Amino acid sequence: MSRRELEALTRRYVAEIIDAIGPEKDVPAPDVNTNDQVMAWVMDTYSMHVGHTSTAVVTGKPLELGGSVGRREATGRGVMIVAREAARHLGFDIKGASIGIQGFGNVGSVSADLLAQAGARIVGVTDWKGGVYNGKGLDIPKLLEHARMHKTVDGFPGGEPLTNEQLFALEADVVIPAALENQITVENAPGIKARIVVEAANGPVTPEANNILQQRGVFVVPDILANSGGVTVSYFEWVQDRYGYFWEESDVNMRLEKKMHEAFHAVLQMSLKYKVDMRTAAYIVAIARVGTVTQLRGMYA
Repeated sequence: MSRRELEALTRRYVAEIIDAIGPEKDVPAPDVNTNDQVMAWVMDTYSMHVGHTSTAVVTGKPLELGGSVGRREATGRGVMIVAREAARHLGFDIKGASIGIQGFGNVGSVSADLLAQAGARIVGVTDWKGGVYNGKGLDIPKLLEHARMHKTVDGFPGGEPLTNEQLFALEADVVIPAALENQITVENAPGIKARIVVEAANGPVTPEANNILQQRGVFVVPDILANSGGVTVSYFEWVQDRYGYFWEESDVNMRLEKKMHEAFHAVLQMSLKYKVDMRTAAYIVAIARVGTVTQLRGMYA
């Protein structure tokens, strides 16, 4: 679609769901194939309908329209944090660890960049077109520039060609599926050699594959925990919009670090307590919190 067609589609879509969204209802945020410009159209359309500017109706907006610094990097930063904490739990340091990443969009590229800055070796990266492998570690700044220019990591001169099938079979400490759903299945799960799988994408591991990985002792950080950095900073953006005061990026990152650290260890402790995998533990934590507040509020008859 042209930019004008995309804007028209976005505005009409928002007009159709106008009663379902709002600063105190559901607050949308960007995902695959949407960006800060699309969120700006959402905000403007809603504001026109309600008759006043309402920046808190949507997150992931441009900074000029009430967006938050650190929001674009937030999901990838959260992935880095939980990967680091998972490595610590298993007794090794993320510094020097070997990592393979599927997907080099916003989440995958930021995860790769931040993990490389933390001292990890990003040995393999794949995307929609191809991939690249270097056992000594890819030069991530150069790979980012290559991807920016060519819209793919395919053809990067700093390594050898790599397929998605080869990525999941890498001799790596950590594998991060950061593309689309259903990427790790019963077909390739038995061949995964990584000690940790961090679900940066939504639903990249099928339920059947998750059981296989659990039986094989692979530590899986589930998507609802691993990629929650984005929605966490979306919440921070909503808070800032409502408050009318905006934080420095260091404040945003510090608050995200604290939330992700707390969330990871709350789930980990539940996992150890009930001897269940991290996905089940995350559900237990969530349901327990809902159950607690439901009991405290009581039933309105």
